[in-house]
Amino acid sequence: MQKLSTCDRATGRRPSDVESDEETAGAAAAEPGRPARVELAPAAPAQSLATSAPSPAASAQSPSTPASSPATSAPAPYPRRPWLWRMLPTPAGTPFTFFYGLVLLATSLFAEFGDPATVAALLERSSTDVAHLAQSPLVVLVASALWIAGGLASPYAIAFVFVLTTLERRIGGWRTAAVFVAGHAAATLATEIPVGLSVAAGQLPATSLHRLDYGISFGLMASIGALAGLFRAPLRAATLGLVSLVLVQDLLAFQDPLTNWGHPLALLVGLACWPLVRRWSRQEVSPRAEPRTPRAAREAG
Repeated sequence: MQKLSTCDRATGRRPSDVESDEETAGAAAAEPGRPARVELAPAAPAQSLATSAPSPAASAQSPSTPASSPATSAPAPYPRRPWLWRMLPTPAGTPFTFFYGLVLLATSLFAEFGDPATVAALLERSSTDVAHLAQSPLVVLVASALWIAGGLASPYAIAFVFVLTTLERRIGGWRTAAVFVAGHAAATLATEIPVGLSVAAGQLPATSLHRLDYGISFGLMASIGALAGLFRAPLRAATLGLVSLVLVQDLLAFQDPLTNWGHPLALLVGLACWPLVRRWSRQEVSPRAEPRTPRAAREAG
């Protein structure tokens, strides 16, 4: 049996058929006017064409243009707000400072434009003097913290907004309220109990049991002292130095000795809270290490 060459196996034809075709082509070329016979190559199988041609899906998944899945892509971090905006209270970000500030705004407007006799009666009942503390201590401690001595134009009102907002963003609302209440209550009791003891000992007149004492200054001083513990050393020293200078001037003026001595005591309460506020600040920062989505950032205020 005659073996087929590689070319013959590809075309499926015998060598004898190739020789006859060449003789026929030569004869046709020798005869004038007769068209030459052209042999066409056999068509490639459909299966080979299908496997050689790239599919549209494969070209779409080409390595040069990788497809990215929206579900697996990480969300872009929400842009941080300006530092001045973060020092203002918001209902979602700093609810304690925001709603407490609204209450103080309402009472300050009432004290400014309300009936003078009604305002005087409310302030007298809210005073944390010895007589009221002996009768209803919890009521007067809360009521006295609902007013701002000096109204909205007082430096205490401006400092309240910035100090408590900053502190609440660092340690949270409930913890900020705890620092404020601790300073307010501790400084009030520390200044009024000696007065009651002095009156009982006969060293002060009985009129000392009744005095007008209200405001947020004690709680604010404690908040300033606690917030200073979260600052870096240069800013901490500048803050405490400025506050101490103001307190010394008030003590030298000697206009209201009990209140003037209560401010340094409240500041010491805030300084004593440094270990707590530093630990609370770390606890507030650690869950927020992940980048926020726009929705989560809006909810955080």
